Amino acid sequence: MLVNGQWTKHWDPYQHTSDKGEFVRQTSSFRSWVTTDGSAGATGSAGFKAEPGRYHLYVAYICPWASRTLMLLKLKGLEDVISVSVVEPRLSEEGWRFGHFPGASTDALYGARHLHELYTRADSHVSGRATVPVLWDKKTHTIVNNESADILLMLNQAFEAWATQKINLRPDDLIDEIDSLNASLYQQLNNGVYRAGFAKSQEAYESAVVDVFTMLNTLEHRLKNRRYLFGERLTESDVRLFVTLIRFDAAYYGLFKCNLKRIAEYRHLSSYMERIYTLPGIAETVRLDHIKTGYYSVKALNPNGIVPLGPRFTFIR
Repeated sequence: MLVNGQWTKHWDPYQHTSDKGEFVRQTSSFRSWVTTDGSAGATGSAGFKAEPGRYHLYVAYICPWASRTLMLLKLKGLEDVISVSVVEPRLSEEGWRFGHFPGASTDALYGARHLHELYTRADSHVSGRATVPVLWDKKTHTIVNNESADILLMLNQAFEAWATQKINLRPDDLIDEIDSLNASLYQQLNNGVYRAGFAKSQEAYESAVVDVFTMLNTLEHRLKNRRYLFGERLTESDVRLFVTLIRFDAAYYGLFKCNLKRIAEYRHLSSYMERIYTLPGIAETVRLDHIKTGYYSVKALNPNGIVPLGPRFTFIR
């Protein structure tokens, strides 16, 4: 945790807990936007113009919020426009760390050892958690944004001039429906699994698990006769759903006690997950070694650090 630019205590996965024992997620602290002309976006200040080679993404393969930004890079064909660094999957006592775990990288920009060093480089008095993803501006040496939902919108819109894949994940005629579904997905499923895993009361845990499986059952029915959530068109909602599904059996089912049913037991959700995984480039955003090593390194939930051998996905080589 950073307090006025100083690292003050060991990393704590619980963030904040309500008086009912409910997990409460920290809000993101950097909320500026990259736009086509550099004007201010929905929040934050102006000055961040979309340019090839100017921006850098800091991500973790373990993290669903960061992985969905990687999916956008692949789906839009922006890998040569925005560079990427990957932190190690194990959270250290100082949070996310750069290093040499297979698939991770060092910080090529500044040689930082921990992600929180970049936060204080951007703001010497910053307070809060140093989270991924981070969209970094190499021109002004600062963080543009650390809210994955915002970064998804930017990657879909601001860099269209350089995208090699002309796909719009937020088509105009579906925006209202996408935003409505996204809100439900976040509360009940994307964040619902965390509400279950980090609950500090039986009541909070059970409420979260009911939300998780109510949403999974709804989605299983929705996908019975559909290729994607909105029919034949891949949208942002599919990206948001996939990152949770691919981690579910590997981490949330066991570690987070979301164990009423595995995704493998849902016929349509399983087929849907495999369908998205096999889209060009998406497999490169999924590292099960990072996912399992990272989640099972959380000492508060798994003090002995034992990483399970399973599960095995037939479509992941």
